[in-house]
Amino acid sequence: MDKKDKLKEVVDQAIASPHVPHVKLKKMGPTSVDIDKLTKPSKETHQEYWGKGLTYLAIVLIIVLVVSIIGFVGYHGLATFVSDHVNVIHFLTSTDWDPGEGKNHVGAAVMIVTSFLVTLLAALVATPFAIAIALYMTEYSSKKGANFLQSVTELLVGIPSVVYGFLGLTIIVPVIRKLFGGTGFGILAATLALFVMVLPTITSLTVDSLKAVPSHFRKASMALGSTHWQTIYHVVLRVATPRILTAVIFGMARAFGEALAVQMVIGNAVLMPYNLVSPSATLTSQLTSQMGNTVMGTLPNNALWSLALLLLIMSLVFNFLVKLIGKKGQK
Repeated sequence: MDKKDKLKEVVDQAIASPHVPHVKLKKMGPTSVDIDKLTKPSKETHQEYWGKGLTYLAIVLIIVLVVSIIGFVGYHGLATFVSDHVNVIHFLTSTDWDPGEGKNHVGAAVMIVTSFLVTLLAALVATPFAIAIALYMTEYSSKKGANFLQSVTELLVGIPSVVYGFLGLTIIVPVIRKLFGGTGFGILAATLALFVMVLPTITSLTVDSLKAVPSHFRKASMALGSTHWQTIYHVVLRVATPRILTAVIFGMARAFGEALAVQMVIGNAVLMPYNLVSPSATLTSQLTSQMGNTVMGTLPNNALWSLALLLLIMSLVFNFLVKLIGKKGQK
């Protein structure tokens, strides 16, 4: 007896002598059940197979895309050290950047230092404002006020970076030139432009982190006699600290990888900055301004690909920090 026969026998017995009376079972006879239909996959089962297949296909395509990007950038970025025999230590520590003059003039220290300075300063300036706005939206503001601020934040996120760069070029740079002298281009102008750009990102993620704090923590603190501000400072902010740090790192990643707005206000001079208003260059500004002026496969082009590889590595580092802080927050 095969499986179908066994199944038919069980079904016939269940219909013939049901232990629990059922209206529909009373109308069915022992031979009115289609066993073949019971053993075949249903329409819903086929839809589930298709859904799983499309999901797995999308995952595979994403993995292939990420691996391809890393492999492509890594292949061209490492050509500077493998094919052109540029010393890695010299590349990371030298301030002499003129790849057209030979391998001894490929030093990215200026762009590396400036990129980190601009990113850190933008994060330091934006974080207090973001936390203050997020606290007002979650702890003090009415629902209408919070919705209005949320709309403004989303509007700032949707503005293209070229608009921020143009505003910085026409407003921030002239103001800095008038107050501090010089050309007005430099780290300070780039920091202020990036401050406006990363503020919505940090604010939105900070709002989510504050909302994720369980309400019974607040109620327990209030029950012990704490004021509203004491509850915020000693309970809410401490519980949300790991998520707030994650928001700051996301903002730093946005600032570190920003190209067009920074290029328009920093001056694009490969010089080690000696103050906040001296022109300099970041990794992204050098890439966007010089990539179209080089020939594929030459040392200047390979050197720019090495800068792109540095940016990719930093993106991976930021993602690793987010995961690390997330795990510590869960503990």
